[in-house]
Amino acid sequence: MANGDVEKLTKVLDAFEKAGKDKKEINAIRKLIENNKLQEALERIRALNNGTPASTKKRGRKKVKKVVVEEESEEESEDENEDVDDEYDEENDEDEEEIEEDNENPEEDDDEYSSYKDSYDDEEHDNNEEEPEEDGEEEDDDDEDDDIKSGWGDDDDDDEVVYKVEEKKHESVYPEKLRNEELEKTYVGLLLNNPKLIVKYYIINEECYFDDPSLLNIYKSILFTEGGKFTPEIAKQGFSFSVDNNETYKQKQELKYEISQKDANPEKVYLEFRKLCIIRKSYLEEPREDVQERIIDIVDYELYDQMSADEVKAAIVQVSVTQKFKQAILSEDLTEFLEKGENNLTNGLALPFPILSNVFKGIRKGETMAFAMPSNSGKSRFTIDISAYTAFIHRKKVLIISNEMSEEKMKLCLITTVINNPEIQKLHGQKLTKTEGELLEFKFRPDENANVKVDDDGFVLQEPKETRKHFVERLKKVSTEFNKTIAVTDWVNNQINNMIYFINITDHTNDELQKVIMNYYYKEKIEYVFYDTLKTDTANIGNGEEIKRTATILSNLAQNFSMYICSTLQLTESSTLPINLTVNDLAVSRTVKEVLDTLCLIKQIMRDDLDKYQYSLNEVDTKFFELEKFDDPDVRYYACVVDKNRAGAKPKLLFRLNLAYNVWNELGYLRLKDGE
Repeated sequence: MANGDVEKLTKVLDAFEKAGKDKKEINAIRKLIENNKLQEALERIRALNNGTPASTKKRGRKKVKKVVVEEESEEESEDENEDVDDEYDEENDEDEEEIEEDNENPEEDDDEYSSYKDSYDDEEHDNNEEEPEEDGEEEDDDDEDDDIKSGWGDDDDDDEVVYKVEEKKHESVYPEKLRNEELEKTYVGLLLNNPKLIVKYYIINEECYFDDPSLLNIYKSILFTEGGKFTPEIAKQGFSFSVDNNETYKQKQELKYEISQKDANPEKVYLEFRKLCIIRKSYLEEPREDVQERIIDIVDYELYDQMSADEVKAAIVQVSVTQKFKQAILSEDLTEFLEKGENNLTNGLALPFPILSNVFKGIRKGETMAFAMPSNSGKSRFTIDISAYTAFIHRKKVLIISNEMSEEKMKLCLITTVINNPEIQKLHGQKLTKTEGELLEFKFRPDENANVKVDDDGFVLQEPKETRKHFVERLKKVSTEFNKTIAVTDWVNNQINNMIYFINITDHTNDELQKVIMNYYYKEKIEYVFYDTLKTDTANIGNGEEIKRTATILSNLAQNFSMYICSTLQLTESSTLPINLTVNDLAVSRTVKEVLDTLCLIKQIMRDDLDKYQYSLNEVDTKFFELEKFDDPDVRYYACVVDKNRAGAKPKLLFRLNLAYNVWNELGYLRLKDGE
């Protein structure tokens, strides 16, 4: 019998061993094959397959010689067997080398094995016709042949037996979002089917994070075996050799077939797997659980599919930086915030201004806008007014970055704005007015027929021993004003697709500011950002020239990622008339103007100077209006000088605002009276 047939019988024994057949008998048969006693070995193989010891089976005149694939005579075979006994030790080493070569070409092994079985079946059939068995024996041997043809069936069961490789279960170290067995299999399968791809689509050792150890083992095999001559040296560094066995061989064949049926793009699969490996690596290396959760969330970013591997790495850094700052969704839980009263305050596309919207051609992505005001003039309230309009009227996600007002102050200002803004009132449907002070002190007027105690201003009094919770329940029964207010905050809570995100940064660098913005851009696809107030970073406090550097970073972000970034700036407390403001009145370097697309200088017109001004509804007009004086100190007039506008005109406008309600009204075009 030829060496090729010996190898085939050995493979049959390997299959028996996986199937849990008698190990002792298998070892004995292997010994017979080693000694080239192939006839006896085959007899015992057939007996083992049927679960019957070879010694108890009667055999006809079938000869093992008929199994030989190569044509040879009976005498030649017997002579060869005798010669092999003498030369076994010398040839055994050569046989082992041939087996190793065959294992490197598994497809050829399959062809040879199929050829061997076909030859064996045909010759057995011919032998049965020439030399019929004794009665009762022919049927027995036919059954054995059928078993061989069906994949070595079990004598105790007529059904076909399929030997399955036992699945090795492994516990994943990754959370559900970072598991993707199908992606790993597709990546490895593509490389198996075309090992040359390893030239370009390899994962270096320090970034190689497979979830399935068996797929990692196959990847190592590709590096050193299937794709060994194509693999760059840098791709091999740090990897050990794979552990190859019959189970690995079978898994490779299954993967090759499975992936060959798919229409997979190697470049896309590689990029997705590499990004996943980068995230897995960072997840395992990050000791802080809260940061781990943020890293996991990167796969849910709205623009994750468009991100490159380097951008994923940058996003991971952004997560770490952003995590050091206090973050919140400013438009979330407003009802709970208002009702509980447990805060530190008890013990803020088109603009909402018609003329400015027309002048600037609306809010345009890719541009940076700045509004400069003196200290304590309402910069943060102005920011809330514009951002709320953008979020709720235009239904856009908004990010507010503040280094001045806290989250609690911003929430209270937001509630005040949403309640009193006429345009937003049309959306939530509640017609009422409430000052920020009334909301802060939790003051609500009762219904006309309600029998309750009220204070001097007509607000429902909370009983001395009454808890806030009980007071809330009582207000629901006696105050329509309270119920309307809660209806407004509930409405805001439900605006989940156009939330106002908030982050408070008081000690930061320009690099951190940039990463905060980019993190929210990738995570929530936020394209409208408000920064209150634009200042130099921590390392350059007191250096006014550095403000241009920060503004340049914001301008680059706006242009590169098609964002609208609006900032507030500080004006000096100067004697310059509001209508005569220039860039020289900025508290920081005037060079910041160079990188901005629009710049407005806003300053209050003092009460004693109101008589000096008038306004018109059109820039060129013959009809002018006086500035009405109000006793309420919260009602103010502001001059707004458009100092820079890439879109064109630079008018001077008049605003009237009520800080208590955070209502800003654009009245018209401002001018000094003749002779002033």
